[in-house]
Amino acid sequence: MRLVEVKADLLHNSGAQSSNKLKPSSSTTRYCSGSQGSALPKDEWNYRDGSEKVNMRGVANLTQVLDNWRFDILSQMKDMLLNDHQSVLPDYHRIQPLSEALDDLYKEFNALKAHLGDLGEKVVAVETFVDEMKTEKAASAAPVRRRIIKKKGPASQP
Repeated sequence: MRLVEVKADLLHNSGAQSSNKLKPSSSTTRYCSGSQGSALPKDEWNYRDGSEKVNMRGVANLTQVLDNWRFDILSQMKDMLLNDHQSVLPDYHRIQPLSEALDDLYKEFNALKAHLGDLGEKVVAVETFVDEMKTEKAASAAPVRRRIIKKKGPASQP
C-alpha cells in the first residue's frame, strides 16, 4: 500500500510543477529513508485481530512438520558431509596455495600422530618401571615380625 501512496504523491507533485523535475513529498522521503512517523498507517495489518480464533492444533501440526523438515535437512547435510563431501565442498586441488597448505597440514598431523604414538610407548615403559619400584619398595618395607618370649624371672620365695 505504501508503494501506491508514493506513486500517487510523485504523480501529484509532477503535475503541479512547471518543470519536468519531480519533487518528493514528505511521505515519499519518509518511505525511501526508512523512517516512519509516530502514527502507523490505518491500512497496516494488525496481527492481533482474530488471534483468539487461531486453531492451535493446526499451529502445533505446522510446528511439528517444520521441526521434522529441519531434522531431515540437517541429517541429510551431515550424511553428505561425512559420506560424499566432494559433492558439497569445493575441489581444493584447483587452488594451488590452499592445496599445498592442506598437504602441509596433513603431513604435520601425521607427524604429530606418530610422535604421540612414540610418547605413548615411552609412558608405558615409565609406568612399568614405576610399578616395579613400588613392588620392590613394598616388599623391602614389609616389617619382619619377631616373636618376643618373656623370660620367667626367679620366683620370690616366702
